[in-house]
Amino acid sequence: MEDLALLVLRLALGSVFIAHGAQKLFGWFGGPGLKGTAGFFEQIGIKPGSTMALLAGLAEFGGGLLVLLGFLTPVGALAIIAVMIAAIFRVHLANGFFNTSGGYEFNLSLIAVAAALLIAGAGAYSLDGVLGILW
Repeated sequence: MEDLALLVLRLALGSVFIAHGAQKLFGWFGGPGLKGTAGFFEQIGIKPGSTMALLAGLAEFGGGLLVLLGFLTPVGALAIIAVMIAAIFRVHLANGFFNTSGGYEFNLSLIAVAAALLIAGAGAYSLDGVLGILW
């Protein structure tokens, strides 16, 4: 049952981050694309905006894909954790805890799920499990 639970966590978290990365990288799902993300990053003092937008999009999309597939899961989980910590400190912390005020509640929840996968591993229903990659 634990392997099934890890699969559910991986599929949910991976999907969320693939979608968010696709918003930043490609402008899919109503996202701003690289140019819009770069502009936002420059506005909040993250420079160079275009480079940092690309890195954030790749961390989200790539990290989400790795987690979803359960391949090199710690790498994907760490990418997700890193980008969420950056988002908390650069965007959400000043708004308090609750998401309704633009706070860091949601980011913290995503970090917790990624950290759980980092600690527990991807489980048997993963490429890590099939390939015998143990962490």
